[in-house]
Amino acid sequence: MAEKDSNGITWFILGAAVGAAVGLLYAPKAGKKTRAELTQKGAETADALTVTGKDLMEKGKELYERGRALADEAAELFDRGRKLVRG
Repeated sequence: MAEKDSNGITWFILGAAVGAAVGLLYAPKAGKKTRAELTQKGAETADALTVTGKDLMEKGKELYERGRALADEAAELFDRGRKLVRG
């Protein structure tokens, strides 16, 4: 479920950035001002996507560590059970 939320947030941010860019292109401003605003919005969007990517990477690391701990615990339980059966 968390992965679905993260993906939705990413698409929302991307959609907002594209919408802002299109809005700026059709705004009645001078080309120089429009280009400056597009550059600024592009940088802001890149920063937001970088943060989102880092968050996703951190969540992935956490899930990996949890999975690894569970696998180690399961292996330990398996070994204990095998020793009990052998006597």
